[in-house]
Amino acid sequence: MSESSYSLLGLWPVINRWKKLVLAAVVAAAVLSVVVALLLPNIYRSTAVFFPTNPESTDPDRLVDGGKLELGGRSEDLDRIITIGQSQPVAEQLIREFGLYKHYKAGEPGTDAVENAVLYEFSSNLSIVHNERDAIELTFEDKDKELAARLANRLVQVIDSINQQLTLENRRSVLGLYKLRFEFLQSEFEQSRQQLVQARRRYGIYGLEQQGRYMAREIITLESKLRQAEGSGNANQAAGARRALQGLTGAGGTNTINLERYVQGTDSMGLFVARLTDLQGRLVKARGDYETADLTLRAKISSLYIVQKAYPATRKSKPVRWLIVVGSVVVTLAISIVLITLLELYKRSRRGSRRRFGQATGAGS
Repeated sequence: MSESSYSLLGLWPVINRWKKLVLAAVVAAAVLSVVVALLLPNIYRSTAVFFPTNPESTDPDRLVDGGKLELGGRSEDLDRIITIGQSQPVAEQLIREFGLYKHYKAGEPGTDAVENAVLYEFSSNLSIVHNERDAIELTFEDKDKELAARLANRLVQVIDSINQQLTLENRRSVLGLYKLRFEFLQSEFEQSRQQLVQARRRYGIYGLEQQGRYMAREIITLESKLRQAEGSGNANQAAGARRALQGLTGAGGTNTINLERYVQGTDSMGLFVARLTDLQGRLVKARGDYETADLTLRAKISSLYIVQKAYPATRKSKPVRWLIVVGSVVVTLAISIVLITLLELYKRSRRGSRRRFGQATGAGS
């Protein structure tokens, strides 16, 4: 006779024969899982949601000129923020700041084992993901819901600070160039001003246009007086007018304002005045640029647009205790059924082997 095949329909008789053992295993698993689930601490989750802003739009120089903040949904901006948040220096800073060596009960810092254990625990509790709305969700889990919220918010601040630092050094270099240009123009302006003062004293020119009109009027007046004195035969008056005219127009004239020196200094004074005017305009602009750059460098403009700060959770995120108990019971029941099924198959195969062996022995005798 051929041996009947073993099918799923025969599971219930098998389970019924082993029901006490299966029931004992399920009850033991339920009790053990309840104890374990009750011993597990509550884990709370706090989440902060933010957008990275476009780095170009957060440049204070552009804001001073009327630019506006723009949200940056570019993949490189998102990747940069996530990379900063998951970097080891950021993790080490927060671990020291919040005393997580003691909180995680890892031991005293200083050994590789302790450092690796704390970093692993920190990284396991941290999640930074890019969601479908192009925002970044930063989540931190911990047994202390207040600590989880404070650490998540602090991590957002650290990411913001480091993200700003990426362009801060370049902006400081630009500020140095502004300062160098301002100091150079200030030095050149002072030197040109001194040269202009010396030229005024040398040539006796303090106002080109005004002095030109004054000398022209005085020369015409003196020449008229000289001609009148000569015409009237007044020698003394003519001599006085001639000396006054000579002092005003002659090369060796002793007048402070002299036509000869005025003509000689006109070109030089024009050059000095033009140079000084040009330097003055450039100096004023350079000073304004430097002050604006210095002011904007001191300003702290956030590179993140925070949609939601992390708040202490009002309910735990895990463990789901009923799921642990139910899962343990189901897994235990499934394993028990598999084991007793394999045992029944083994016993059946042994009985079949003995039967065939007995039949073969009887036929041989």
